[in-house]
Amino acid sequence: MEAGPGRVRKEEAAVLSEPLRKVLGPATAKVMAEALDLHTVGDLLHHYPRRYAERGELTTLADLPLDEHVTVVAQVADARLHTYNGPRGRGQRLEVTITDGSGRVRLVFFGKGVHKPHKELLPGTRAMFAGKVSLFNRRLQLAHPAYEPLRGDGDPAVDAWAGALIPLYPATTKLESWKIAKAVDAVLPRVHDAVDPLPAALREGRGLADLPDAIHRIHRPRTKADIAAARERLKWDEAFVLQVALARRRYADAQLPAVPRRPVPGGLLDAFDARLPFTLTEGQRTVSQEIFDDLATDHPMHRLLQGEVGSGKTMVALRAMLAVVDAGGQAAMLAPTEVLAQQHHRSITEMMGDLAQGGMLGGAEHATKVVLLTGSMGAAARRQALLDLATGEAGVVVGTHALIEDKVRFHDLGLVVVDEQHRFGVEQRDALRGKGKQPPHLLVMTATPIPRTVAMTVFGDLETSVLDQLPAGRSPIATHVVPARDKPHFLSRAWERVREEVEGGHQAYVVCPRIGDDEDEQGATGGKGAGKSRGGRGARADADTAGYGGGAGHDAEGAGDGPDEGAGDGADEKRPPLAVTEVAEQLSRGPLAGLRVEVLHGRMHPDDKDAVMRRFARGEADVLVATTVIEVGVNVPNATAMVIMDADRFGVSQLHQLRGRVGRGSAPGLCLLVTDMPEATPARQRLAAVAATLDGFELSRIDLEQRREGDVLGQAQSGVRSSLRMLTVIEDEEVIAAARAEATAVVADDPELERHPELRTALDALLDAERERYLEKG
Repeated sequence: MEAGPGRVRKEEAAVLSEPLRKVLGPATAKVMAEALDLHTVGDLLHHYPRRYAERGELTTLADLPLDEHVTVVAQVADARLHTYNGPRGRGQRLEVTITDGSGRVRLVFFGKGVHKPHKELLPGTRAMFAGKVSLFNRRLQLAHPAYEPLRGDGDPAVDAWAGALIPLYPATTKLESWKIAKAVDAVLPRVHDAVDPLPAALREGRGLADLPDAIHRIHRPRTKADIAAARERLKWDEAFVLQVALARRRYADAQLPAVPRRPVPGGLLDAFDARLPFTLTEGQRTVSQEIFDDLATDHPMHRLLQGEVGSGKTMVALRAMLAVVDAGGQAAMLAPTEVLAQQHHRSITEMMGDLAQGGMLGGAEHATKVVLLTGSMGAAARRQALLDLATGEAGVVVGTHALIEDKVRFHDLGLVVVDEQHRFGVEQRDALRGKGKQPPHLLVMTATPIPRTVAMTVFGDLETSVLDQLPAGRSPIATHVVPARDKPHFLSRAWERVREEVEGGHQAYVVCPRIGDDEDEQGATGGKGAGKSRGGRGARADADTAGYGGGAGHDAEGAGDGPDEGAGDGADEKRPPLAVTEVAEQLSRGPLAGLRVEVLHGRMHPDDKDAVMRRFARGEADVLVATTVIEVGVNVPNATAMVIMDADRFGVSQLHQLRGRVGRGSAPGLCLLVTDMPEATPARQRLAAVAATLDGFELSRIDLEQRREGDVLGQAQSGVRSSLRMLTVIEDEEVIAAARAEATAVVADDPELERHPELRTALDALLDAERERYLEKG
């Protein structure tokens, strides 16, 4: 029976979802799954070549990366067999030198492994070699590399390798590039039955190749033009299908009912504005108006508020919450850590004064009650807070994950403000939004500036507001890299600068990547490869971090983004990251002796953490040695200096966030990035980039360029592996913007995609059960 409109033949839809074990056999499929997380025909076909080696053109060897697994195409220059006396008697060692015209690399084979390469790797032989690059006697070498001769002797399989363009795939020590290529050859014929998700009109209008042709060209191109055409088409696939998913979510959200929350003249908001001791920036006024306009509609607001460190996002969010309270509703602010929740509650009540004392003696005429709800509160205080929320006595609540618990009931929840969206799992955010009588309005805040393309992808279901103007009175921050190993006197001078700031009446932070006290390794930010989580990011400094994918159900203290991919490259792997407890003790006995030094980290009891922050805010401590628990929300204007130890173990955006804790008053700020990394390493380049600019948007681009797309998209959406393999959200802004416009038009015309069955099938493949829940929950 033919497939009619709105239907896709089952055999077509199932082509790419066919398990590899049925096509390649169980043994090969097992290696594919373990080495590269490839399970289906579609997974393998979307595992694209990393680059291509041209026939007759030797691959560059001059810049091989140390300690990385590489695949090279080169020619044997010479081969020598050596005999040596070892502890187990006489042995043989084969040394082969390969060249590509730009450099030479030595291959080494030992013992019984010398016989086959001794016969095959003769001078003049051209082959593909794969192995891990190491250094021996100051020379690059590959020890026992796998290899595939390129003889061109008429063997069809060999001819395929030595064709016009040789695909080189992302590979591992267990699975070489040419083995992946042979597996691709086995499944490539099946691609002709794959369904094409792009509507024919879009494909033809933009001159894009059809999907089977594009996949075939990307794996087995005849010319560079084939590669370019395939890349363009496959980028469109990824951009368009993702944008359709986000457009459907925006469309569904627009259909939901919500209670309009219009500001009431002469109410709480006006009373609050009249007491402000400063003038709002133009940016704050503009963004506030955008939010007020959204709140006045009869469908839920979905807005992302992003801004530079210190741009006044909390002030904008508070004014939105007060407007909702004026309109008879309640507002909840969800913070990722107890320290941040307490800081927000403290700053909000201080800014509001008697306007936050509703129902209390001395409360103002339009006052409401502002309550705090965290998991560590005492039973009596918790009962009172829950009662205030249920009765509506409390118009504003600030809390952690404790707000999500089933026993928390609201009288009329009208607005949810999520601070630092990336720290929360989807289920946590949606559980809070489900507590309203009707879907409440949603305001998501992030202190990490986001490039426009990321906003269109990661947060593509939200309208975006940007605060890029700092309030008057914010001071400049000078940032310097301190190379402690190369120039130890620079570190000594850093501690002298801290003493000078304290002697001038100011305070300082010292930030370390680890807590200490023999903490579990998973609670530490290790060197290269340590504590890697799914998606490639490093473990956080505080062991009770919520994380990206849902995290722990208790209150979390966070270290934020964790290190960049590759952070710690070149580090002395024998030395663990510096720890708060150890550094604080050393400073108190040494360079900062006589100063009042306190510690703060996520393993402390919440009451103790709050007490430390209160003492520091009152000026009763000179130096606070902390983990990145202070990364966001902490506001002590008198703190002017920050020293970040092992700064190379933190990400670019995270360093920018930490730096934003100083320079918040009238005195200039100082941030010192201490590192043991040699000057030529990528880690030092990252630190130099942070020191060179205070522009968070520029740093966010640098941060993104250094991270895999999957880290950005996968973690921000659902914590699973990203669907983006060809699209790069920094470089492909034009494609993403065009795909968003096309997707919006398609969904507006056909929300259920009934006339686009192939697109619906592709969407089902993109969205596993977890992502489907994410996109449908709102």
